[in-house]
Order: sequence, then structure tokens, then C-alpha cells
Amino acid sequence: MYATGRSGNPHMDLSAVAWRKSSYSSGGGNECVEIATPGALIAVRDSKDPRGPALLLDRRAFGALTGRIKRGDRPG
Repeated sequence: MYATGRSGNPHMDLSAVAWRKSSYSSGGGNECVEIATPGALIAVRDSKDPRGPALLLDRRAFGALTGRIKRGDRPG
């Protein structure tokens, strides 16, 4: 799997990275987000589609994203 991000690394092979499911994921595994840390980046993917796209973020952008999620912010 390859991911595209704004990190200056437009295509990164993520096939060998170790993915971790969110600690908030349900036991059934139906609605999970997984993350991996290839180098200085954080990759995020939908566990239902492990061969699908992944979002690459630097740590600052990942912190901003998780902060918005925790606050319940809506897009737009």
C-alpha cells in the first residue's frame, strides 16, 4: 500500500509498517481507525480497508486532528 501526504514524501510504501488499532475501537472491530508511525510521520487508515488509502500527517497536524475529534468539531 502506498499513501500520499503533504510531508514532502508524496508516495510512501506502508506495506511493512506495524499498524495499531485505536484503544477506543470496539471489540468487534467494525469501526476502527489504525495508525502507524513510519519515520517522523503518522499514517492513519480505516481498518475495514487495509489495502486502501492512508492519510500521512506530521505530528503537529495529527495533534490538531485528534484535538478537533475530541472536541467534537465538525468540518466546515
